[in-house]
Amino acid sequence: MVDAARTPRTREEREEAEVYRRVGRRLLPFLLLCYTFAYLDRVNIGFAKLHMQDDIGLSEAAFGLGAGLFFLAYALLEVPSNLLMERIGAKRTITRIMVLWGLTSAAMALVQDATTFYVLRVMLGVFEAGFAPGIILYLTYWYPARRMAAAMGVYMLAGPVGSILGSGMSALIITSFDGLGGLAGWQWMFIVEGLPCVVLGYLFWRSMADRPQEAAWLSAREKEVVLAAVARGRTRTTHGLGAALRDSRIYVMSLAYFGMMCGIYAISFWLPTVLQENGVEGTLTIGLLTAVPYVFAIAAMLVLSRTSDRFGDRRWHTIVPTAVAGAALLVAALYGHAFALSFGALIVATAAVWAAYTVFWAVPAEHFGGTAAAGGIALINTVGILGGFVSPYLIGLVKDVTGSTQIGLLAMVGLLAMATGALFLLRRPAGAGPA
Repeated sequence: MVDAARTPRTREEREEAEVYRRVGRRLLPFLLLCYTFAYLDRVNIGFAKLHMQDDIGLSEAAFGLGAGLFFLAYALLEVPSNLLMERIGAKRTITRIMVLWGLTSAAMALVQDATTFYVLRVMLGVFEAGFAPGIILYLTYWYPARRMAAAMGVYMLAGPVGSILGSGMSALIITSFDGLGGLAGWQWMFIVEGLPCVVLGYLFWRSMADRPQEAAWLSAREKEVVLAAVARGRTRTTHGLGAALRDSRIYVMSLAYFGMMCGIYAISFWLPTVLQENGVEGTLTIGLLTAVPYVFAIAAMLVLSRTSDRFGDRRWHTIVPTAVAGAALLVAALYGHAFALSFGALIVATAAVWAAYTVFWAVPAEHFGGTAAAGGIALINTVGILGGFVSPYLIGLVKDVTGSTQIGLLAMVGLLAMATGALFLLRRPAGAGPA
């Protein structure tokens, strides 16, 4: 499914390309499906807000706090979860995560007031903690650094795909199921979108291998090819967790990722509300319009991830789209009264920030290996995921005070500018292997 960016020249390169086509077909569609359902948890809360907020009496700030508490709990357990996965394997870790988060997500239908909203959001964060960095770490077991951007380009499609499905499906469930069995539409939404994660957790246990050498579907020769490809180019990376934590690069990456995540979650949580403020009426109409930016994001992610691998460049493939996202979000905030211009800018901002996010996750593999990769990836994701707490809470707080999301979005522009600056500081390490 994902092949090398350049045309294989030698027999060994052709053999490796064929093996990786098989690996991609086996791993990436299923991992994409799993992460798509994980991302529904990030999207559906924005649609539930349009109805549950009145049903249970939540203020804008209370909703923003509850939405953000998920990420706060998630962030606290990221590093321990990834370090544990390095010890006990992906199958045990990912299966546990998916089953528990699926049950808790479905239990969001039981929310009755602010307290139960906060408690279940915290529980959801605790149980889902480690999933995204765990899968990224899992991919580093299978893919060499020079192939990571294209692999991440497929896996990270879950964000926009989940947003498209979440927008349309959430809106459809809310409008179609409302009142069925005495439950509100938003309650049915949580049930219908949560329980499939339990099934996917079981399928992960049954179908995935912890490491390439344990994959029954690979021949002995194919295992050798994968292991050799992964090993090449990592001799000069940081391997120990202690050394990684003393490495300034990990904190620069974390800062850049934090800014990108603030931009992503500002859009995903508040786009339905922004559309509503612009006069768009009807949950289904809002759902369909919310899906539009993510169609463009898919195209941008696929193109930039492949050109990043082809040219061996991560730096400019993250700097430029991050800067473009900030500029587009600025236009969207300043011209919110002009719907066509504002919505067009939101489309550009969404596509650009998701493309930068995708290529960004090929960067740690060039710098860290071994235990450093497990802890480093989790630490970067931990700092970044705090953007999921800061972004919705800050915008909700500002909206309560001013009655508008504009100032909150302007703050996100500043954070994207900060991310752009941090990305300028990163350089590809010498001896990291061929691009």
